[in-house]
Formats: sequence, C-alpha cells, structure tokens
Amino acid sequence: MNHKRSFFRALFLAACCFHAPADALAYDPDAFGMLLKQRAQWEAMRKSNPGKTVDLGKAKLEGANLSGANLSNASLVRAELSGANLNNANLQKSDLSQAFAKKTDMKGANLNGASLVKANLKGSFMKQASFSGANLKGCNLRWALLEEADLSRANLEETVLYDADLQNANLKGASFKGATFLDQANLSGATVSNNTVISSGERASRLWASLRNARFENEPEAPPPVYLTLPEPEYLNNRTETAGLEKKGDGALSGKKQQQELLIEEVETWNSMRAKNPELPITRKEEKLENAKLKGVNLEKASMAGSDFEDANLDAAIMNNGDFSSSNFQKADMKGVKLHGANLHKANFDRAFLKDADLSQSNLTQANLYGAMMAGTNLRGADLTGASLFDTDLEGADLSGAILKDATLMDTNLNRAIISPETVLPSGKKATANWAVTRGAAFSKP
Repeated sequence: MNHKRSFFRALFLAACCFHAPADALAYDPDAFGMLLKQRAQWEAMRKSNPGKTVDLGKAKLEGANLSGANLSNASLVRAELSGANLNNANLQKSDLSQAFAKKTDMKGANLNGASLVKANLKGSFMKQASFSGANLKGCNLRWALLEEADLSRANLEETVLYDADLQNANLKGASFKGATFLDQANLSGATVSNNTVISSGERASRLWASLRNARFENEPEAPPPVYLTLPEPEYLNNRTETAGLEKKGDGALSGKKQQQELLIEEVETWNSMRAKNPELPITRKEEKLENAKLKGVNLEKASMAGSDFEDANLDAAIMNNGDFSSSNFQKADMKGVKLHGANLHKANFDRAFLKDADLSQSNLTQANLYGAMMAGTNLRGADLTGASLFDTDLEGADLSGAILKDATLMDTNLNRAIISPETVLPSGKKATANWAVTRGAAFSKP
C-alpha cells in the first residue's frame, strides 16, 4: 500500500508540475499585450481583420485605458473591465456576456448588436452610448447612467434597473419584460413606442409613457430582433506543433498539442487510479493549482484545505465530501461541479462560474460568493451562515432547507430560485411565501 500511495502522489504531482498551456488563460496573451502596450499596432491589426473574433475572455482589464479602442467582434466573456475607460470605444457585435464592468466609463461607446447577457454594469457611465439591437438580458444596470443612450430594439429583459438614469434615451422597440425596478428608473424625456415591451410583457402605451414623463411614438409593428451569436474566437498567432512549453526545472516538451493531451491523460489516469484505490486517502493541503486544467477530475473526499484553484478549470469535477475549507476558487470554471457535503468554510468563490453545480448539504459558512454565477445550482440543505452573497446570481437555484442566517444578500439575484418553509433567512427566521415572492423566487411547500 505504501508503494501505491507513493506512486499515486507522484502521479498527481506530475500532473501539476507543468505550466498550464496558453489557452488555460482563457484569453489570447498576444492580443492582450498588444491591446495594452501597442495600440497603434492593435488598431492596424483590427483594421486589416475587421471580422476576426479576438479572444479576450476573462482578461483582466480593470482600470485600463481603452478609450476609442476597436474591440468590435471581440470575445470579452467574463472579462474584468471595472473602472476601465471605454469612452468612444467600438464594441460593436462584441460579446461581453457576464463581464464585470462596474463603474466603467463608456460614454459614446458603440455596442450596437453586442451581447451583454448577465453583465454587471452597475454604476457605469454610459451617456450617449449606443446599444441598438444589443442583448442585455439579465444585466445589472443598478445606478447606471444611460442618459441619451440609444437602446432601440435592445433586449433588456430581466435586467435590474434600480435608480438607473434613462433620461432622453431611445427605448423604441426595447423589451423590458421581467425587468425589476423599472418604475424606480428615471425615464424622463425617454422615447418609447408601441413596440416597446414593459415589465409585465405588455406593450407600452401613451398613458404608460406619460405617467413616467416619457415621450410616446407610434411606429410600424416590428418582429423581435435576432441577437448576436459570435463565432469561436481565434488567437492572433497560430502556435506551431513545435512551440514547446517549458517544464519546471526540466527542459521542454515537444508541443502544445502533446502537452494538452498529456494533461488530459494525467487526469484520466488519476481518475482511473482513484477508481481502483477508493480507500486511498488524498491529503494535499495548500496545493498551488491556479490555472490548472482539471476538468472532470475526481477529488472526492480529498483533504485539500487552503489550496489555490484560481482560474482553474474544474468543470464537472467530482469533489463530494472533500475538505476545501479556506481554498481559493476565484474566477474558476466549475460548471456542473459536484461538491455535495463538502467542507467549504471560508472558501473564496469570488466570481466563480458554478452554473448547475451540486453544493447540497455543503458547509459554506462564511464563504465569499461575491459575483459568483450560481444559476441552477443545487444548494438544498447547504449551510451558508455568514456567507457573502453580494451580487451573486442564484437564478433558478434550489435553496430548499438552506441556512442563510447572517448571510449578506445585497443585490443577489433570486429570480425563480426555490425557497422552502425550511429555508432559514438571514434574520434567523424560517422563510415565508411573501419573502420569496417579493424577491422573484418560488416558494415550494413539501
């Protein structure tokens, strides 16, 4: 057994001893560097390849000066853009789905036809920006300034519009179906039409507009617009099969494809070994696994407290009943991950992607779930006492019997989430139907 254990641990270390391949960064490093440091070269490249989709997904662009930059057709999915200067930038037909762009300057920016599904634009300055035909479904526009913006035929369904400033904006043909706090938004001087759809799903009327100090125009009835679907992004430089990647302290491997195959093979081998040795204890505390490609890895019952999984790919990983307390999962990809019964006390899930994950019966006490995407997540019976759920997306999540005592639920999206009589609220009291319904959640009795 000692020999098996030594071999098993060596195998795991071997799987982690390589630098992650370039695509583990999610974005194209060449494009990223050129955008920030060689703007003239960037603009020339974009001009010569206007239709090319550049990969800047999950790029860290907080506070960057991108004023006037040509980012049309760019993939900026889950990019970090908070505090950036995007004034007059060309973002036409770009994909900013789930991007974080809080307090971003976007005055006069062109986002016509862009996708901003579930993007966080809270407090951003977007005066005179153009979003014609853009898809902003589920976008957080709390405190956003959209004065004189063009939102004609834009999809604003299920958006959060608390205290949003839409003065003198063009809202003709825009859809606000299911939007929250539309009546708290400033629509003074905005233009709506018979093609504008309000929160209830009905078409706007002259009376509805008048009550909100908005202007009303009749126009020919139009079919709903078709929203953006971007092609797969490309890297600026096609890496050759001989472009090796260095191995820590030991020469180079033969090529990117082989490295990727090796990493995949190691995970498969690891999972095979785990299946054959289910009784073998896995104790790897404070492991450094940032950017690691661990899709589907079996870490069930593993003891890995304090480990770093930042930006790692843990999609479909099996981590049931493991100890990952105080671990860092910041911005990790964890779609469909299985963490049933896991110890996640004080774990950091800052902006992690946990869609359709299973965290039932898990210990999430004092966990940081700021901005985490947890739509459809199973949290039945989970203990979230003292957890931070600020800006967390829990749309359609199952919170039946979950404990939310002392949890922070500021700007939390509970739309269509499932609440049961056994769910414990932040106040320590049991949930009620009224509490659930006022937050857009569903109250489910046993």
